Amino acid sequence: MSVKPEGSGKKSPQELISWAQSERVEFIDVRFTDMLGTMHHFTMPLHAIDEEAFDYGIGIDGSSIRGWKAINESDMLAKLDASTAFVDPFFQHKTLAIFADIYDPISEKPYSRDPRYILKKAVQYMKKTGIADTAYFGPEAEFFIFSDVRFDQQINNGFYFLDSIEAQWRMGAEENPNLGYKVRQKGGYFPLPPTDVFQDLRGEMLHVMERMGIATEKHHHEVATGGQAEINLVVDEVMKMADKIQLYKYVVKNCAKQAGYSATFLPKPLFGDNGSGMHTHQSLWKNGKNLFAGNQYGNLSEMALQYTAGILQNGPSLLAFTNPTTNSYKRLVPGFEAPVNLVYSARNRSASIRVPIAVTGDKARRIEFRTPDPSANPYLAFAAMLMAGLDGVKNKMNPGKPADFNLYEASAEVQAKIPAVPHNLTKVIDALEENNKWLTEGNVFDQDFIKNYIDYKRNEIEQIVNQRPHPYEFVLYYDI
Repeated sequence: MSVKPEGSGKKSPQELISWAQSERVEFIDVRFTDMLGTMHHFTMPLHAIDEEAFDYGIGIDGSSIRGWKAINESDMLAKLDASTAFVDPFFQHKTLAIFADIYDPISEKPYSRDPRYILKKAVQYMKKTGIADTAYFGPEAEFFIFSDVRFDQQINNGFYFLDSIEAQWRMGAEENPNLGYKVRQKGGYFPLPPTDVFQDLRGEMLHVMERMGIATEKHHHEVATGGQAEINLVVDEVMKMADKIQLYKYVVKNCAKQAGYSATFLPKPLFGDNGSGMHTHQSLWKNGKNLFAGNQYGNLSEMALQYTAGILQNGPSLLAFTNPTTNSYKRLVPGFEAPVNLVYSARNRSASIRVPIAVTGDKARRIEFRTPDPSANPYLAFAAMLMAGLDGVKNKMNPGKPADFNLYEASAEVQAKIPAVPHNLTKVIDALEENNKWLTEGNVFDQDFIKNYIDYKRNEIEQIVNQRPHPYEFVLYYDI
């Protein structure tokens, strides 16, 4: 049985409320997303909700939400979006969950720091340019499933500990009995059970998503040991896909918890093995036609190559939103199938942008940006990718020649000429500060948001890089 109200995308607020009453829904759960991508919620009995919650909004206190304004400007309105409603599959009492857009109660205008609003503005800007009327995105967000997770940071200690029942490091563990069948380092693509321990768990995740109206394509074990996994979603309009990625993460984490495991979208939780990416397929459409289909390189159009150039040339500052954590850059290192070079190629997975060619027909033509990771806020990341690509189209940028060779095995002389992603978040935030005009077109990302984001990230960097002792520093320096 589906947990998506039939026809909910077309229901008026009153029709949705009537449906909820007839289905004996007890609660309405209102959800919104902070600057870093974490969903928040509050719950109200159904009888406390009326059409005004959709038209005017519900008052909330935003003072403790990361990246939002201070306590003296903290009153906000959460305006419900009826098209996003679904019955939450994890709550004990029947609850209809609905995404909300955040509004300023004084001006009654959308709140400029609401990530969902920023993506809406990016889509509106795309339409206003006349370049396209629809952007389709298809992200592939990878994750790890662990059986034991412990971490802490105190004045006199700091540590993390991860364990997984299928990991290679448990080959010699006392499991009473240990039956072997562990996933070797970099050996997780695609083992059958009994080596693949999480087949049924991933299947349950996929099953729940389908019931929620999230169309899926497949699931499988990923390359790394320690329970790395991936579930592919069917491509959709960029706004709908951002909502779906938020729900994807929600389902993955809760299905894992129900089974006694912990799922994480941290890009690089394991040293010496592959990290988790969020390869993002993209194409622009107009009047039902794929504008990326053509007769140029990889059967792409000139527009698709210009869009590619926009992402590559704006790449250093774009990564502030697609790879927004210090941990992101521990994944972006050579030797772990991570795309560290800002170039494009057909079939070449060592390039930042891959042009899929094993596809049929014009509708399937697209580019795949492989650098992003799943720690990204999907609303901000998708908006930034779209704006970078549109910048390339508007300014008729040239992506240069494709890199149809193994970038990891190229000579030092060749590698020196290939543009690479910045080595750390500090360099990326510096790049964002220096190059952000392309984000502000159409006031999609305004300067208040960009400055606030930069300040927040610089504080993270200061805490992690410059202030706190690192465990490996004790290995290197304790006895000097």
